[in-house]
Amino acid sequence: MPKHKHHIERAIKLHGGSQTKLAEAMGCTQQQVWFLMERAKGVSAEMALAIDKATAGKVSKHDLRPDLFGKKKSEEAA
Repeated sequence: MPKHKHHIERAIKLHGGSQTKLAEAMGCTQQQVWFLMERAKGVSAEMALAIDKATAGKVSKHDLRPDLFGKKKSEEAA
């Protein structure tokens, strides 16, 4: 399973288990969320930012794209 899939699942659960509700919060379509879950090999920077915003940072851009956004501050201190 791709690493990002777990994070997308968490984001969906935070929106009541609904891909549609997550998509609305992200400003994209349900089909795009489905693609991230089922077919995508990774998450674009834009999608990582949208998920971060839609989940109020509970699923952060750092979780989804540490190669671009680095580790979370709490992880750096550890």
